[in-house]
Amino acid sequence: MKLTKNQIEELYKFTRKHYVYYYDVQSELVDHLANDIESAWVETPNLSFEEARDKSFKKFGIFGFMDVIDAKQKQMNKRYWKIIIRFVKEWFSVPKVLTTSIVFLLFFIILKTPYSEYILLGSLFILVIYDLIFQYKNRKKEQKKEKSKEKTFLLEAMIGDTRNFFTGYTFINSLNFINITEVSFSSLEMHWLLLISFSTTLIIILFYVTRYLIPQRAEELLQETYPEYKLSKSL
Repeated sequence: MKLTKNQIEELYKFTRKHYVYYYDVQSELVDHLANDIESAWVETPNLSFEEARDKSFKKFGIFGFMDVIDAKQKQMNKRYWKIIIRFVKEWFSVPKVLTTSIVFLLFFIILKTPYSEYILLGSLFILVIYDLIFQYKNRKKEQKKEKSKEKTFLLEAMIGDTRNFFTGYTFINSLNFINITEVSFSSLEMHWLLLISFSTTLIIILFYVTRYLIPQRAEELLQETYPEYKLSKSL
């Protein structure tokens, strides 16, 4: 006996009820549950759909789907970091290496300037204001998407979460670093200035990649990761 379309939909609702919010993870679990239910019906034809579903669910143990979710998140986290590294590497290849070198030299020159800490704090403040405006507009789009109950994929959620996490993490730690530095940057030795300039350039690249570049290319990356992505959005 095969599951009906309505029963498949019920399995999607069942996974969501058990805290599985991402469509790709739901699909994998629904496929597993459906195969298990159909096998159970071969052995015990008089089982109801609910009984066969609950019997299959019990096989996941006391934590239910949590172990599957955790495993999928770890797997996707590795993939996401590979995507980040791929984009960062592009900044150290022609022609973007020229832009990278200019950013590095700019930071080096600023650090050699007296009161460079205040220049960096002022620049950071402007960046914070700009990014808060960007986040506000982006949040409005996400709320609209939630209301329309669009399907969300795990990688899609990770792109959004990492973008906001890295923004806050960068700003807070940059402010802390500047505040705890008692020695003026301009008085530091050359090797320290080079190290700080390189580190700052790398952070800026990571910030740009995770905050803007990857979200802009999200559609392309999701289609590359999930063959079913385009089809699911058209349903």
